[in-house]
Formats: sequence, C-alpha cells, structure tokens
Amino acid sequence: MANKIDVAIIVGSGSDLPMMNETVKTLKEFGLFYSLNIASAHRASKYLKQCIQEAENSGVKVFIAAAGMAAALPGVIASETVLPVIGVPVDGRNLSSFDSLFSIVQMPKGVPVATVALGSAGAVNAALLAVQIIAVVNENLREKLRVYRNKMSNAVVSEDLKLRENGIEKYIERLKK
Repeated sequence: MANKIDVAIIVGSGSDLPMMNETVKTLKEFGLFYSLNIASAHRASKYLKQCIQEAENSGVKVFIAAAGMAAALPGVIASETVLPVIGVPVDGRNLSSFDSLFSIVQMPKGVPVATVALGSAGAVNAALLAVQIIAVVNENLREKLRVYRNKMSNAVVSEDLKLRENGIEKYIERLKK
C-alpha cells in the first residue's frame, strides 16, 4: 500500500509549481502529509485518473488542483471523486486570469469545486481550507488553526502600533527597504 496522505495536490503544468509551493509550505506548517503530481486534464486524462485513484488508495481526504487557462483540472477531478476538491485559479496573462477563474468557479450542479483566490493567496488559502476540512474531525488541527489565526491577528496589531508610533511617512519608508 502507498504512503498515507492527507491532501493530494495536482497541477496542470510544471509552471504552476512555484505558486503551489505556497500550498506545500502551509500544509507542512500544519503537519499534513501530501502528494504532488503534474497531470493535465486535457493532455493526460488517463494519467490524471490514475493519480486520483492512487491518492484515494492512500487515504487522501482532500484534493487541491491548480490550473490556468481553460482550467478543467479541478472539475475533472471532482467528476472522478466524491472527496472535496479545492480549485486554485493560476494567475496568468491570458484574459487577465478570468478564463481560469470562471472555468473553476462555474461548475454544474452536483459536481462542486471549492474555489479560492487567484495566485499565491489562493495557494495558501487552498491549504488552509484543506486544513479546515480535515480539522472537522481533528481537534489538534483546530487548535493549530486557532494559533495560526492569533499570529496573523498579532501581526496586524503590531503593524498598527508601528504606524501610530512612527507616522505614515516613516512607516511607508520602512516598507520600501
């Protein structure tokens, strides 16, 4: 049997990997195990089905799929599994990335894909959404999410304190460094 994984990450192209490294980093931060594959929905559909099956056989709980342009990958994965699928639209030059966003968000009734933001923010949010899904039955992950959110909140408060102490000009100058 293959190694147990929590999240299967599938990208449509190797060019998506730099962005999706943010997903990997976030999953690691929460101690989740993942698999990572390149499998195009259009150019390697049989291989994609094999990747989905291998992930399911490894105990995967959530799929994360990143794709650009026509971005059929998340929808095809959703059509092949009953497990949650999170789609990450890849930032691109074509049509201001609307093509990938609309392809992922406009799924027909009965084949849902959760869609997150474009680009690296979406890559992080996809990982966090996967953590939240798994945390439904895992109190340890829920606590890690609480700690993560508290750190974010503390960072914002810290930035506000710097702004109030130094004024806008010094604050902006510090950002330029």
